[in-house]
Amino acid sequence: MDVKKIRREFPLLEENSKHRQYIYFDNACQSLRPRPVIDAIMAYYRDWSACGGRSNHQLSTEVTNRVASARQSLARLINAASEKEIIFTRNTTEGINLVANALALEPGDVVLVSDKEHNSNLIPWQVAAKKRGILLKIIPSAPDETFSLANFESLLDSRVKLVSIGWTSNLDGVSVPAAEIIKKAHQVGALVLLDAAQAAPHQKINVRGLDIDFLAFSGHKMLGPSGSGVLYGKLSLLDKLDPFLVGGDTVASSTYETCQFLPPPEKFEAGLQDYAGIIGLGAAAQFLMQVGFDAIQKQEQLLTQIIMDGIKDLPGLHWIGTPDYKKRGGITTFYFDGVDMHQVAIMLDQMANIQVRSGQHCVHSWFHSRQVKGSVRASAYFYNTEEEARAFISNLIKIRKVL
Repeated sequence: MDVKKIRREFPLLEENSKHRQYIYFDNACQSLRPRPVIDAIMAYYRDWSACGGRSNHQLSTEVTNRVASARQSLARLINAASEKEIIFTRNTTEGINLVANALALEPGDVVLVSDKEHNSNLIPWQVAAKKRGILLKIIPSAPDETFSLANFESLLDSRVKLVSIGWTSNLDGVSVPAAEIIKKAHQVGALVLLDAAQAAPHQKINVRGLDIDFLAFSGHKMLGPSGSGVLYGKLSLLDKLDPFLVGGDTVASSTYETCQFLPPPEKFEAGLQDYAGIIGLGAAAQFLMQVGFDAIQKQEQLLTQIIMDGIKDLPGLHWIGTPDYKKRGGITTFYFDGVDMHQVAIMLDQMANIQVRSGQHCVHSWFHSRQVKGSVRASAYFYNTEEEARAFISNLIKIRKVL
């Protein structure tokens, strides 16, 4: 992979641009956008800014066709059987909430989640437990903070109706054994929802090969626009679900007394859609498929190895998650004894234009249970370079000498 060539596609990284020369290591929060995505968004607003799927004039037809093309690209990205299995959402959070509110769960039904879930895959089930009487159970991690299949199996029985798991943790970049989780869940009749917000940008996904029931991911972490996302569901399951949001675009017809819902995916896409965002997300999917996920993973692991090897001997350093870089994606998370990690992040930004995330990364439950106040998360993507990784190391060493 020619990283220098790829970087020229990202205006914010372009050399001799009007911008500062940023070192952007906050990709787990939000990625940067390449020109094809920016151009696709701008083209909608400039050339055919109209409603899709409603009117019959030329502009509307153009939008309808481009939205359909984006849906096909997303289906191809994850190897869905049909573009009808691709529901456009605002983000992973909305996709998970759609399932949480639409799935026919009854009092006493059990939902399993891991102990490293993002709030978006924890809070919806807490609310469902309070409102609908389901039982939410937490799968404890193994001693090395990786997913424990043994602990998972100990909680599996016929009462478990759904296993909702973050495929790749935004906390440490470690992925769970998705294939084994799905196989074991299906053996007891449970469905599986995978939060792929941190997986879809970084690895090739085959929903049919893994027999995934539901999969949610966000556009903003995979080169796409903010406010764009996807919920995948097997068509046989989507047909049975009632829509979460209803209104315009979800029905074929209505009377004063009743209505007839459209089939998936339309019945789940209420109201006027973010056409520019959808079209931009389609362009992002195309860009990622052209780069190739093998190359993406290779570059990310190289950068993670460089960073972890370069800072492992700093005094008072503690890793969040496993110290084995081979088990991580592009995420390195750590903290220092007695140091305000927000201050570390601020100093990296002010000293060297290095952007990282500090805090508890929307996984407050994990931090509170371990009595850890916060951390710094440096998250690399395929357009980051070895030189940037070494700049991060050298500046962190300087900061550690004064903090």
